[in-house]
Amino acid sequence: MKRFLAVLTVLISLAMVSTAFAGKLIVAHDTNFKPFEYKEGNEYVGFDIDMWKEVAKRLNLDYEFQPMDFNGIIPGLQAGTIDAAVAGITIKPERQEVVDFSDGYYDSGLSLLVKSDSKVKGIEDLKGAIISTKLATSSVDFAYTFAKKENVKLYPNNDGMFMELMTGGSDAVIFDMPVVMDFVKKYEGQVKVVGPIYQGQAYGIGFPKGSKLVPQVNKALADMKADGTYETLYVKWFGYKPAK
Repeated sequence: MKRFLAVLTVLISLAMVSTAFAGKLIVAHDTNFKPFEYKEGNEYVGFDIDMWKEVAKRLNLDYEFQPMDFNGIIPGLQAGTIDAAVAGITIKPERQEVVDFSDGYYDSGLSLLVKSDSKVKGIEDLKGAIISTKLATSSVDFAYTFAKKENVKLYPNNDGMFMELMTGGSDAVIFDMPVVMDFVKKYEGQVKVVGPIYQGQAYGIGFPKGSKLVPQVNKALADMKADGTYETLYVKWFGYKPAK
């Protein structure tokens, strides 16, 4: 009887989700955040893309991906023009005041990237330096604690901030560790990461405040981790297993 009731509860929960979200969800993602989401040919691929597809499959959700610049995602969630967002969004208290988040699905932090011949060894060496990073990300606030605002160049996408470093327009890039490491692999010998990982942080799936989808997504994420699906996706996109 207990097993029957447990199965019945799950079926009722799924039915409630399907009813509550009968329409097609608009799910935003960043346009350029490799390896989480990026364009390959005519489609977007990446860890976030595959992860959401699996979550949606388990919850029987109908959805449509909406690629957009990162700085428009939180306002879109606030305005209710998008129903969810998978874009490597750092869970921060100030963001939690205006949108809801799933449980963290990826543990990250910020890395400091410089040219290979740079004498910079860590964040403490950036006094007076020009720093490039991405608009509306947690990297901006961190950069402002070590450099004057006029010395921090902001770009709407990854390509701009990395190009600024490569062409000598900035002395360093401060940005999310997995994205920086992916860039290092591509330009090995030309750039290097210095210092430790700064500001350990978790990424979460974003939702408008009060979204009833949050607990169901959390359950799907937990199940994916328990049955090995999450690890399989992680290895596919990062090349190694997640830390236990």
